[in-house]
Amino acid sequence: MARIQIELPDALPFSTEIPLYQLHMNAAGHLDNALLLTVVSEARMRWFQSLGFPSELDVAGRGVIVSDAALQYLSEGHPGETMVVEMTADAFNKYGCDLLWRMRDKASGREVARGKTGVVFFDYGARRIAPTPDAFRSLFPA
Repeated sequence: MARIQIELPDALPFSTEIPLYQLHMNAAGHLDNALLLTVVSEARMRWFQSLGFPSELDVAGRGVIVSDAALQYLSEGHPGETMVVEMTADAFNKYGCDLLWRMRDKASGREVARGKTGVVFFDYGARRIAPTPDAFRSLFPA
């Protein structure tokens, strides 16, 4: 079976630090696979806020829904480590884009994981997907 290989651009302009706690760990004592995505979700929320949008429910008047996710584990994360999560947007289409991210340990620089999260924009009032807002798309020149 072929393994997922995620290629990242040279630059991921957004960066945030998120500490790992015991509650992020699984029975083996390292970062749980499901909770890794929780850490990435927190980083994504901070990323949208850093771009000037109040929340994932209001990105230029539209909400954001995760449509798919792929991740590649590269090493273990442990309690007490601080993860640096970097992020950018790429591969835009009419209704969304991919968010590319990398997670590494702040102290050592060791890469823990990398991934791609597909998002679509959503009009919660009409309960349907909506076009990518120009105010968001314009922040990422081709």
